[in-house]
Amino acid sequence: AKLFAEADGITELNDKHWAIIKIIRDNFEEKVLKADKPVILDLWASWCGPCKMLAPVVEELSEAHPEVLVGKVNVDEEPELADRFGVTAIPMLVLVKNGEVAKTAVGYQSRQQLEEALLG
Repeated sequence: AKLFAEADGITELNDKHWAIIKIIRDNFEEKVLKADKPVILDLWASWCGPCKMLAPVVEELSEAHPEVLVGKVNVDEEPELADRFGVTAIPMLVLVKNGEVAKTAVGYQSRQQLEEALLG
């Protein structure tokens, strides 16, 4: 079983060298808008079945692509951020480059599909 540790808004698998950042209103500007590399945001909710299916794919993306940061936004806990990205359906992945939305992907997709849609 995978064990998660959460500290200072960062969630990481304790046996990996990568982290997925929990994005909230208070760290959004620093972690996303002012990031020194592109950021993929996973907008999700705990009640969303496809979001749960996508979670391991997002973890794979984070591990395979150290050139991007990966953050998760719980749309129920952070409605202002959900509104900011115009979320109408989840899961929704957003690629943010230099503080601007570059690409989006909605719904469950495979790692390959997401790599082509967001990083291709």
